[in-house]
Amino acid sequence: MTAPRRVQVVDQDQLEDFAAFYAATRDGCLRAICATVGDPGLAEELVAEAFAKAYAHWRKLRRHPAPQAWVIRVALNTHVTWWRKRRREVAWDMDDPAHDRATGVAGTQQVLDDSSLAALRALPRRQREVIALRVFLDLDNHYTAQALGLSPRTVSTHLARATATLRTTLAAEADRDRVSS
Repeated sequence: MTAPRRVQVVDQDQLEDFAAFYAATRDGCLRAICATVGDPGLAEELVAEAFAKAYAHWRKLRRHPAPQAWVIRVALNTHVTWWRKRRREVAWDMDDPAHDRATGVAGTQQVLDDSSLAALRALPRRQREVIALRVFLDLDNHYTAQALGLSPRTVSTHLARATATLRTTLAAEADRDRVSS
């Protein structure tokens, strides 16, 4: 039998502080996670889970130097945990075209156009995470490194490689579109 969990009581000032934090950062966190995982529905769930954990720890988290980065890191860690559990349950082919239809990427919550989203999906996971934090959340290298557990130099390397790959991929696609028009 497990011991009951202690629940911290949040006072009214902390509640208002958290509500302001949530309102100011939710959309940016959602965009970053959506760009990382490529599935708007899954991104919504991950961000909701991360903000629930942030609320539970708000007393300490409110003093964190980058609470938004903490929320993103928790969401990404939750995704990895869910992915590992699912991987044991069902084999899933990310290159399967049926996956794109099932995720609703072309739905109303789409954040990026299809070619940009496909180019982001093609990046390695760490590069996607760095792009999400540096570009979508506009975090600096220090906070991005802290959130991902990397050195700032490694963040710079991932960012440079990711932007070079995206630039090449999207330019080639634009050239193909121009030629076919």
